[in-house]
Amino acid sequence: MTKQLLQLSSLLLAFFVPSTALSQIPVAPQPQAASISGFVVDPDGAAIPHATVSLQGQAPDDKLTITADDAGNFKVAGLKAGVSYTVSVVAKGFGTTTVTTAPLTPGADLAVTGLTLKPAAVDESVSAATVQEVAMQEVYEETHQRVLGIIPNFYVVYDRSDEVPLSTKLKYQLALKTIFDVMTLTGAMFVAGMDQAAKTPAYVEGARGFGQRVGANYAGAASDVFIGGAVLPALLHQDPRYYFQGTGTKKSRLLHALSSPIICMGDNGHKQFNISSIGGDLASGAIAETYTPARDRGAELVFTSALVVTGGREINAMFQEFVYGKLTKRAKPKQ
Repeated sequence: MTKQLLQLSSLLLAFFVPSTALSQIPVAPQPQAASISGFVVDPDGAAIPHATVSLQGQAPDDKLTITADDAGNFKVAGLKAGVSYTVSVVAKGFGTTTVTTAPLTPGADLAVTGLTLKPAAVDESVSAATVQEVAMQEVYEETHQRVLGIIPNFYVVYDRSDEVPLSTKLKYQLALKTIFDVMTLTGAMFVAGMDQAAKTPAYVEGARGFGQRVGANYAGAASDVFIGGAVLPALLHQDPRYYFQGTGTKKSRLLHALSSPIICMGDNGHKQFNISSIGGDLASGAIAETYTPARDRGAELVFTSALVVTGGREINAMFQEFVYGKLTKRAKPKQ
């Protein structure tokens, strides 16, 4: 019996000792995970929000895809130390850029630079009919844009990713849609009420004077939109719309808004001196000379009125850039 116990003890030791010995061998500590962060911008340095960022490690299954935030920033944690990653970035309306990192340092955050996306190249094979269809879709969506779902906001381009020049027909269509919108007449009546209270211009008082003021305000707005938003843009090949920036620093957005009455986008895609807007304001003021009271006429008043309207356009553009974009109800694409 004693001999059998000794054999059993030896057998147990044969199994127990190796496993116990292995458990005593120190395990090398795993390296700390690393992270990669970056900032996606366009060639002008403005942030590109919601870009798609893909990271590919050395192993086929070592791949991650995330989306940059509203300010173009992103950060990916939990990456393998000692591994080089290929970072690819793409966004709607832009091309793709790719950067390969150095091997990641354990526990470190590697800030990737050079993530600048250029606008996607225009496909020159697109037919004129297709371009016209895209432009028609743009105008359809823009003529359904309203602040708080009520006030027309037709002359604003929010999505610049697939923007194409407007034809002469569409420029006139956009202007006429604005002129004959019920809110344009409502606005003329509202301003006429304030003018009536201030007894300016020097029309008669009472209902007749109110009607004259409504007519004058509506005629001024209609002639300005028609000339500055259709006639001159068609002749000079300029785009009468405001191009919403929406990204970048507040300073760059403010400067963009303030410059919009002076600088516009040409049909060729390049920025130009905004002759259409300024010319429309001056022409509208000159036409008003034919129906305003004699005491409210004169070349000086025409130029003063144009300057006031230009200042109003700058204020409106600032609201477009920082306020109206959040309050504007936009149409769904036409099916």
